[in-house]
Amino acid sequence: MITFSINGQEYEGQEGWTILDVARWNGIEIPTLCHHGAVEPYGACRLCAVEVDDGRRSRVVISCMYPIKAGIKVQTHSPRVLNVRRWIVQLLLDESPEAPQIKELARSLGVTPSRFQKTGVDFACHLCGLCVRTCQEVVGVQALTFGNRGLRKEITSPFRTASKDCLGCGSCVYVCPTGAMEQLFSRVAG
Repeated sequence: MITFSINGQEYEGQEGWTILDVARWNGIEIPTLCHHGAVEPYGACRLCAVEVDDGRRSRVVISCMYPIKAGIKVQTHSPRVLNVRRWIVQLLLDESPEAPQIKELARSLGVTPSRFQKTGVDFACHLCGLCVRTCQEVVGVQALTFGNRGLRKEITSPFRTASKDCLGCGSCVYVCPTGAMEQLFSRVAG
C-alpha cells in the first residue's frame, strides 16, 4: 500500500491507482466530466485538477491520470486548483449554456456566462470521449470515433455514414455529460 496525504489527511492506495481513484474510494469529491468507472481514464476535461506537492515543487495535475506516489501532498480545493476549475467551467458553460451538469458545476463554483457565450447552441460536444470509449470498451463495438483533427475534431461514425455496427443501445447518450450525443445518436444509429 502507498501512503500519501489528501487535504492534510493520510490515505492509502494500491499500486497503479490514481489520485482520483483514492479520493473517490474515500468519499472525497473531485469534479469530472470525462471520467466514468466503466471506461479507462482519458483526461480530456481537465476538471479533476488537483495540486500535488512532491517535496521538490508544487504543480497542478489531473487526478484521473496521475498515479499515487508515497509521500506526496495533494490539495483538492486550493485557490490555485479552484482558479483552474473556474476557468475550465467558464469555457464549458459558454459552449453549452443549457447542459444541466455544466450548469450545476458553474453554480457550485460561482461561474456565470461570459460575454463570449455561444448563441444558438444549447448542448455542444466537448470531446470528452465518453461516448466513444463506452461504445468501444463497454458495448464492444466501434460505432463511434473521433473525426478530423484540431479545431475541426468531432465525434462521428466511421466514414461519416450511419454505422452498421451500432446496436442502438443508447449507452453513448446515457454517459454524455452535456446532452450533445442525443443530437448525434439518430445520425449514427441510422
